Amino acid sequence: MLLNRACVNDVAHLGRLLNFGNSRIEAAIEACSGTADLADEIVAQLGWSISLAHPGYVQRMKQNRDKTDFSDARMLADLTRVGYLPKVWLAPEPVRELRKLTRYRQDLVKRRRVLKLQIGALLRDQRVLSAPAARWTKAWLEWLRSQAPLSEQGRWIVDQTLMELQSVMERIRSTETRLAAVTESDTLVQNLLKQPGIGLVTATLLRAEIGRFDRFRTGKQLARFCGLTPRNVSSGARQADAGLIGQCNRYLRSTLIEAAHRLIRVEGHWSAMALRMCARGKPKGLVVAAIANRWIRRLYHEFKLMNVA
Repeated sequence: MLLNRACVNDVAHLGRLLNFGNSRIEAAIEACSGTADLADEIVAQLGWSISLAHPGYVQRMKQNRDKTDFSDARMLADLTRVGYLPKVWLAPEPVRELRKLTRYRQDLVKRRRVLKLQIGALLRDQRVLSAPAARWTKAWLEWLRSQAPLSEQGRWIVDQTLMELQSVMERIRSTETRLAAVTESDTLVQNLLKQPGIGLVTATLLRAEIGRFDRFRTGKQLARFCGLTPRNVSSGARQADAGLIGQCNRYLRSTLIEAAHRLIRVEGHWSAMALRMCARGKPKGLVVAAIANRWIRRLYHEFKLMNVA
């Protein structure tokens, strides 16, 4: 151990503190808010070799519930020294910026869903059990605004909620317009848009969360990253699966599942595969997840040689 002390959150100060001449420095930082930008600054200004560590895996490898800066730093240093550090991909700045946009849209979509659920709950509470049209159609919205039999306070709440809902939907459309403009010259996104059943939201999300297809060794590894791999619960002679793995980006997985539904409807190869699996008695949910798994693995082999930053 050469040094153990606290330092300010400043790259220049860090460089002066760890000035070991011409020695090559390998450092690790737990992945959290702001660490990617910090790592970029350190690489650009100090020329160190920086790795981002997966905090969950590091904690499990530590096998100790005590958490202090000293013990965390020592653990990261030891894992880096022996080459066992569980690394997180350091995405380039354009990909991180795209992630901000896609995740902002995700938050807006969640808010839209909450507002719709609130209106539905209010209608149930007011015992409004019938409507002249299907929910969320133009005719239904017009009826809700002017004719739905609501109490005085219920009417006021619905009006306020509909105003907020309209604002959220406009912001979603504005975000999608910005996504299209930002990725207009992105080679990977434009090639993804040429895939059957794939639109702007799915293509930009894949670009933002996966980044580069060639950072995975195999298509199976990519499918596992997307949360589309079965979780094995085998023991002895018993071989069994327990649904899909839990450690993944849930929004990425749900988007790929939705894409698989579209592929089954619009693309003959996947439709035929789904029919064969259903004929063997496979549940529909399993069939859709299997199609998503196979599709992302095929996509890996198509795009892994694409030279994108």
